[in-house]
Amino acid sequence: MISTIGSRPDGSGVDRVKQVENVCSPSGLLSRSKNFEYRPQQQQMAVAVARALEMKEHLVVEAGTGVGKSLAYLVPAILFAATNKRKAVVSTHTINLQEQLVEKDLPVLVKILPVKFHFAMLKGRQNYLCTRRLHKAMQQADSLFTSPEVEELRRIYDWSKQTNDGSLSDFDLEPDPKVWSQVCSERGICSPKICGYASEFGKQNGICFFQRARNRILSAEVLVLNHTLFFTLLGGLEEVVDGGILFKNDFVIFDEAHIVENVAARHIGLSLSSGQVRYALHRLWNPKTTKGLLAALRLGPGVKLAADLLDETDRFFARLEEACDEIAQKAQGQSPEPTRGSRGRAPSRSGPRTWTELRVRHPEIVPDNVTLPIQRLREAVSDLVRASDDKDTGQELLECNRRLAELSEGVAMFLSQSAKDHVYWVERAGRTQKNLVLNAAPVDVADFLRHRLFGSHTSVVMTSATLATSSVAKTADRRPRTTDADKAPAGLQYFARRVGADVAALLQVGSPFDYERQMKLFVVKKMPDPREADYDDALTHWIEHFVKMTHGKAFVLFTNFRLMQQISLRVQPVFDRLGIACFVQGTGIPRSTMLERFKEDLNSVLFGTDSFWQGVDVPGEALSNVIITRLPFAVPDHPLIEARIEAIEARGGNSFTEFSLPEAILKFRQGVGRLIRGKTDTGIVVVLDNRVLTKRYGQAFLDALPKCPMEVT
Repeated sequence: MISTIGSRPDGSGVDRVKQVENVCSPSGLLSRSKNFEYRPQQQQMAVAVARALEMKEHLVVEAGTGVGKSLAYLVPAILFAATNKRKAVVSTHTINLQEQLVEKDLPVLVKILPVKFHFAMLKGRQNYLCTRRLHKAMQQADSLFTSPEVEELRRIYDWSKQTNDGSLSDFDLEPDPKVWSQVCSERGICSPKICGYASEFGKQNGICFFQRARNRILSAEVLVLNHTLFFTLLGGLEEVVDGGILFKNDFVIFDEAHIVENVAARHIGLSLSSGQVRYALHRLWNPKTTKGLLAALRLGPGVKLAADLLDETDRFFARLEEACDEIAQKAQGQSPEPTRGSRGRAPSRSGPRTWTELRVRHPEIVPDNVTLPIQRLREAVSDLVRASDDKDTGQELLECNRRLAELSEGVAMFLSQSAKDHVYWVERAGRTQKNLVLNAAPVDVADFLRHRLFGSHTSVVMTSATLATSSVAKTADRRPRTTDADKAPAGLQYFARRVGADVAALLQVGSPFDYERQMKLFVVKKMPDPREADYDDALTHWIEHFVKMTHGKAFVLFTNFRLMQQISLRVQPVFDRLGIACFVQGTGIPRSTMLERFKEDLNSVLFGTDSFWQGVDVPGEALSNVIITRLPFAVPDHPLIEARIEAIEARGGNSFTEFSLPEAILKFRQGVGRLIRGKTDTGIVVVLDNRVLTKRYGQAFLDALPKCPMEVT
């Protein structure tokens, strides 16, 4: 049942809502598409989206697996946008879903819907080649690049004469990021006024690749982009867009909305790494290669300032790294290791450290170590811009100065903790874990989203297969609507609060799949507590038992990386004897490669942690068994999680019931949701955590699952 707020649509709006209902009916226009199957849940969602758009309301809708939710929001979005001269902005989390929308769903709707519309993929501008910058880089190649980089530049040049869209996705093998950064479109360098560049580069009749893409974006009724780019663009807007959110007269649909809170937190706040700083400075001057813009200008004073700043920032991040290691070692009861010359050693696996903790214990890390040298370098670069007769070089220097200003502001903001209600921490990142990152994020993103999204005079729709803390068939507890006596799904209230969607209508539509026939749940009652000595033995036994039952074809999902590695070594001999291949996350095989191998080998098992609980689609027999080793309660060892818990406790709330439990239930539903991906899929779900039976809150996990047979072992 949908909660509605405000007046009903006018006559034309009623007609469009009815039109959407007809399009999604058994004999409607959608029935003309290949492999169409009428699903009442899809039709219900489509009508709800249409009504929300007509009334300029917001909607949060959970649509179970198999509903066909992409068509359920695209049909009303297209009809509304085309007839009202509006722009539909569709944001997703995964590349796979973006490709599905632009390569499959939207082309189908172009053919069958009774309106004309255009769609485009919205990519970050740095995905596109700037032919003007490429021309300049070719002229200055000897000063900007090393010999291997010059060869890479020539490869990009050859590609530029063949490519159709001039974006990274058009490469067979993506170019070196260092070289690409010197020739891609950038905000301060590539603009309509200065990039109407006609030459032998590209085929754009005087318009660069990004500017051509920009024209398509501005004229399209439907735009598809990812959450990261959406919140990057939103955070860069200095004021609210008139009648829209990113564009004038737009409305926004978030698919895979369950991840919106975390993505928004990362991009509303600050993330500044040692690698970013070094990269920005090397663009001006790299002491090791003696290349860079300053080398092209042959200017000594700027070179010295850039080199000095590189040394100072290296020392700054080295002190931070040493401080983090010292605190981690003391927390583990170890003696601090010698820190001199320690940057080359393998990094410890210490967790993130809050800046408050570092600042108290290491007051010698102060702002002037970095911010003042940056300011001196910026002043020198400004002098170069004023003295330069080369307009293109001047634009490059201005862009470098803009980035230096952002870095200076970021460091100063981090060290001063000037942003209100943010948590600050330091952590390692990157493949080698040698990149130190300064982070700041709002403890609660709801206020920001409430203002910038749900406070707008346009519609925001959020949807995913998993948003509620209870199954659609088990939402007996309901709350009154804002304006009348109807009820809305209580299970969606937690998500709505977290993302600031207090005024949104709530809708929960179930899956068309027959879970009572397709899925069976096993719960092992006799599992010991993880603190007991025989826990690892019991876990090994039951994993082997249930993997044998399906002869592989299993995901084994863990909440602890180290435990996963230990158990995988224990079960390996048994799996080898059975001829079952075992893929283990974190053993050097890329995640995507491991997943493809698992799909191809029907007699295999995959051990995974966090990233395999969600966003993984393995339809058919290849995945017939999902084993949940432990209920996925988040360990409060990350500063952001700690801060969220502390905020709840500080206002007198219960952090377990208000945060930890609903978060665990949502992740539990995500994990179980990996199993049934189609109407012919069958399989088992195994829970190796008896708390679902022995703890008072355990029933909440069981209630969150679709109704299916259960066996307690």
